[in-house]
Amino acid sequence: MAATEGSSFVVWAALAGNLAIAVVKFVAAAVSGSSAMLSEAVHSLVDTGNEVLLLYGLRRSARPADDRHPLGYGRELYFWSFVVALMIFAVGAGVSIYEGVARLRHPHAIESPRLVFIVLAVSAVFEGSSWFVAFRGFRAKAGGKSFWAAFRASKDPPTFMVLFEDSAALAGLAVAAAGAGLALATGEPRWDGAASLVIGAILGVVAVLLARESKALLIGERADPDLSAAIRDCAARVDGVEAVNAVVTIQLAPDQVVVNLSLDFADDLTTAGIETAVVDLERYIRADHPEVAALFVKPQAAAEAARRLATGEAGVVADAG
Repeated sequence: MAATEGSSFVVWAALAGNLAIAVVKFVAAAVSGSSAMLSEAVHSLVDTGNEVLLLYGLRRSARPADDRHPLGYGRELYFWSFVVALMIFAVGAGVSIYEGVARLRHPHAIESPRLVFIVLAVSAVFEGSSWFVAFRGFRAKAGGKSFWAAFRASKDPPTFMVLFEDSAALAGLAVAAAGAGLALATGEPRWDGAASLVIGAILGVVAVLLARESKALLIGERADPDLSAAIRDCAARVDGVEAVNAVVTIQLAPDQVVVNLSLDFADDLTTAGIETAVVDLERYIRADHPEVAALFVKPQAAAEAARRLATGEAGVVADAG
């Protein structure tokens, strides 16, 4: 639950910042007539809605298992994360590109330019604060990995989604400022429309990256290989276990993992002995890895397990041991 609480704090911080920024940007866009400012306002409004969806997904995913969903509702977070990625692409990028094209076709000068730059500066402060909170939360879970490696390995979409949203927002503010500045300096208002197009392209790239990662988690991605190695080592230490044939993990939520084990037990072990070994194994694993929500153990001779894995009869690919 600690992982979920940390993610909620990051999302709430982003929600508060984006809501305030969206209101200010819409007022500035109405006064100035800036296309880039309107794109930024829509961007902040979309981000606000996205944070609401992520919070909803976090709450729904925390529901306990029941008869209809015996493994719980953890993947609901991944579903709403995928919806957020689609929202960024369809609404955020789509509106920005539309506004940019409209401004290029029908250019007009920016009014109240001072207001535009004041709002952009204030927005940068708010977005930067939200970005810092998201970055700290992301790095705390990175485990020393590089940024890209940590992003690809992360099982916690709210944390990396807020970080990417805020990064895109800061980049968009810089582009909006550059577009407005060039429009004023050159007297060519089409620069403002061009800035909207660039903002739309930034949001499109971010949306594709987030959708790709959310989809992988939604359809079933393995847990961290370090967890599989730890479980393999734990099983190998249990009395009566001759060999660990395979470890298969599926990530259900940031703090929920399903583990399937294929174990070769000693030939002279009785049924009662196997039951005792399984109970001991589950106790050891849950003590060190509370994120394991469900553990399934299949007694299987090592030779038979190797044959099934080699021929694909097992239906799954086990983590390498």
